[in-house]
Amino acid sequence: MLSKSKVDLYAAIRRDARQGLSNRALQRKYGVGFLTVQKALSSAWPEPRKPLPPRVTRLDPFKPLIDEMLRADLDAPRKQRHTVKRSFERLLDEHGADEISYQMVRGYVAGRREEIRVQAGRGVVEAFVPQTHKPGAEAEVDFGDVTVRLGGEVVTCYLFAFRMSYSGKAVHRIFASAGQEAFFEGHVHALNVLGGVPTGKVRYDNLRAAVARVLGFSRQRVEAERWTAFRSHYGLEALYCQPGIRGAHEKGGVEGQIGWFRRNHLVPVPEVATLAELNAMIEQWDEADDTRRIRSRSQTIGEYFETEQPLLSPLPEEPFETGRLFTLRVDRYSQISVRTNRYSVPVRLIGRSVRAMLHASELMVYDGREEVARHERLIAKGGTRLELEHYLEALVRKPGALPGATALDQARSAGRFTPVHDAWWAAAVKAHGERDGTRALIEVLLLGRHLPHEHLVTGLAAALKTGALTADAVALEARKAAEDDNGDMELSLPTVNRSKVTSLTSRRLAHLPPDKRPLPSVAHYDQLLRLRRPDRPTS
Repeated sequence: MLSKSKVDLYAAIRRDARQGLSNRALQRKYGVGFLTVQKALSSAWPEPRKPLPPRVTRLDPFKPLIDEMLRADLDAPRKQRHTVKRSFERLLDEHGADEISYQMVRGYVAGRREEIRVQAGRGVVEAFVPQTHKPGAEAEVDFGDVTVRLGGEVVTCYLFAFRMSYSGKAVHRIFASAGQEAFFEGHVHALNVLGGVPTGKVRYDNLRAAVARVLGFSRQRVEAERWTAFRSHYGLEALYCQPGIRGAHEKGGVEGQIGWFRRNHLVPVPEVATLAELNAMIEQWDEADDTRRIRSRSQTIGEYFETEQPLLSPLPEEPFETGRLFTLRVDRYSQISVRTNRYSVPVRLIGRSVRAMLHASELMVYDGREEVARHERLIAKGGTRLELEHYLEALVRKPGALPGATALDQARSAGRFTPVHDAWWAAAVKAHGERDGTRALIEVLLLGRHLPHEHLVTGLAAALKTGALTADAVALEARKAAEDDNGDMELSLPTVNRSKVTSLTSRRLAHLPPDKRPLPSVAHYDQLLRLRRPDRPTS
């Protein structure tokens, strides 16, 4: 038989009492005492259980002494206040508290110190005040770190989030770093998606991309110059939060948004080949999130944003250059150093100065106005990214350096130097020798500047099959492959009825008057032959 709760017991006693059972009969039926029956008849709701008296501990005699020490700390210098260790030592030395432990004192002080501060009017009770945000006026921005399996390797990337405070509409983008370039590009992407700029304040923490120096405990900041120019370009008004954990509560919307997005869209850890592929997925997730409701709101995020979007300020017509420009000198290894990483450029630029434009995801190198190199930005520090094509002119003169070249290893890893290349190279070395065979391969690689990579690989395979181990033969086969592809494209195009096409030259000739001039003749030049002396031969 299931035991009854006290409420059910009281209800049963009251029901039987109304049917005429006496107090003693009710006691026998339910196995309770006289007072319980009286309490049930006086109130349908049982009295709350009385709290147990606090348990006596060995620390109780010394609690007033500890309180006295903590109250003395209220007026003591900040660096000369009682620590738990000092309080425990004083209890041992001055009051002979040998029966207590350090853990007992630490547990009591942890809660009691703040209570004494509040009682003395020195402490502040932690409370959160609800806020109301106007449509199109306020926003919050932050970065959050995420883990991604990028190209088979687990790396740490950074999630940029721009969240409108009124609607909760958020725009996200993942970058390889959280530097100023990513900070700017994230803003440009978010403002373009939103279709405008918030008219009020945008809340930021004190990230290094925007703040050069925090001035004391005030809201004043020394901003980075490029960030000031960016804000001026887009008309953004920044509000910087307090440093530390307290400042995180001032932009709790975007803090919670990053956590929600990470748990709902990035679990399990996404596996992608490039960050561009992942960002394309994130754009679809952002669109899908417009249909959800935040807590108990009556409308969805997208419905609230429809009200908010027309109130945003218009975007500027001219774009802002988000990349950082460097002027660098090319070293003897045909490399430049950008932010602790090294990137290759063509060997003809060794010893010269070039301009490098660093973006959040890529690096572009210019010689004058000509773009001479483009690299995907490295994530880790101290890395090297080399293109084999940049070293081909030097390898023509030094073919023996190719087998151990770092650029060759990276080309193999990236799939640009295929097993077909290796097979043709081995056959060429066997036929022509180490030096000439390697040089023939380098000449084949130089063809890649004029022929598509897939056609060149097809030409290598065809030349290897026929035993033609020269660069000219590979070029011929590659051009055949290109012509076959172009032929297939022409066959797929719609056929033009050429019988209806009139030649413009034929039409013009048909309307010209007939030419009655005599045909040209060289008979007049025969007069010169008569003046030649017979004893003098012609030259």
